[in-house]
Amino acid sequence: MNRYQAVQDVLQLYFDGLYHADPSRLTRAFHPKAIYATADNDPFLFRTMDDYMTAVAQRVSPASRIEPRQDVIDAIEFAGDNTAFARVRCAIANRQFVDFLTLVKTQDTWRILSKVFHIKPTPAPSE
Repeated sequence: MNRYQAVQDVLQLYFDGLYHADPSRLTRAFHPKAIYATADNDPFLFRTMDDYMTAVAQRVSPASRIEPRQDVIDAIEFAGDNTAFARVRCAIANRQFVDFLTLVKTQDTWRILSKVFHIKPTPAPSE
């Protein structure tokens, strides 16, 4: 499998984990030492993977609410054979997310090492 497809596969696992609020999928997508952060909260929000997985496990999944999926990969860039960056977007409930994900390849496996994201409210439908 080529590296682009391998990263796409990790991103799909990530999207599936978010949509189903499934820590087991997300654990497979993220490196165990990954970080999760956003400056949209005050104070700044930073979580370890343990904290993040605990939060995910407590969510009501978008799948259970039959929300339409809005997963988009905007870009994947490679810095070398074992380092990549992805800009992705998704929506959960009434919020849209722009995620900057860094990925690393260790032991022949690509995983997300950091998730830094921006949250924006979903625009109201036009009347």
